[in-house]
Amino acid sequence: MRMKHKADLPQKPCAHCGLPMVWRKKWAKVWTEVKYCSERCRRARGSSTPGPQP
Repeated sequence: MRMKHKADLPQKPCAHCGLPMVWRKKWAKVWTEVKYCSERCRRARGSSTPGPQP
């Protein structure tokens, strides 16, 4: 099997911060369900503005 270049992998934006997420092997089975790029974004999903909470 040939190696794929990172630029050839699928991408989609994070639902919270909007940054592009690149497909990861650990997300292979659940790629359609992945919405957030990190735990930090997943936890902050309820806030309207990203950033540290007081």
